[in-house]
Amino acid sequence: MIPDDNTLLSLFDHEMREHARPDGPGVRVERTADVVRQVGAADDWNGVVWSSPDLDAVRADAAIAAQVEHFGALGLDAFEWKLYAHDRPADLGQRLRAAGFVAEEPETLLVAPVADLPTAVELPEGVRLRTVTDAADVELMARAHERAFGSDWSRLRHQVLARLAEDPDSFVAVLAMAGDEPVSSARMELYPGTGFAGLWGGGTVEPWRRKGIYRALVAFRARIAAERGFTYLQVDASDQSRPILQRLGFRALGTTTPYVYRGAV
Repeated sequence: MIPDDNTLLSLFDHEMREHARPDGPGVRVERTADVVRQVGAADDWNGVVWSSPDLDAVRADAAIAAQVEHFGALGLDAFEWKLYAHDRPADLGQRLRAAGFVAEEPETLLVAPVADLPTAVELPEGVRLRTVTDAADVELMARAHERAFGSDWSRLRHQVLARLAEDPDSFVAVLAMAGDEPVSSARMELYPGTGFAGLWGGGTVEPWRRKGIYRALVAFRARIAAERGFTYLQVDASDQSRPILQRLGFRALGTTTPYVYRGAV
């Protein structure tokens, strides 16, 4: 039986946030009474993934100040507090802003049972998918990402190269190629010890959009997740990808907003 949305959200909070695992080589997860955070080098993702659901105003302010001090002492120039809409206290976002954090664009937390998702890969003529296996493929991913999103990929390049070299079994990356040209790329994080795998990326360069490539990348990764025994796929979806994913069977469980603190040194 498929859990209801509240049960599924509680499962996500428990497995993916409160009991988070490091998301790559060279990073560590630290737990305090009030937060769970990930810490790594400057090119890694650094930040708070979970906060205690019984935080009150005083404890929240103290926890925020403690994280600013902690990451600053590590010499990191930025870190993120990943805030979910159901986190407490209800004004936690306001308290983060008052402490100097800047809110980035919110995303929708989507989850779907893997067994309910289509796994047939249907591509437009002239496009093929291939998995990423080496540094040359990573450069193609970077080219596709930067053309699709218009943003620098240097930090993700570091993370993908490290994962391929040191922890390839918990990570899948895929390219959509039109001839020798990368037109889309995507990643899937596999979280051992949980029922979840996470979908990331999927940006497609402008001339190739609205041709089904994004859906094909989802189906390709859903098939791999099913083969490896994962129960759920999770996505932090933008407004562009959310409608596509919901049509495929993903359920919206809430929103998540990155709050970024810069100038910690």
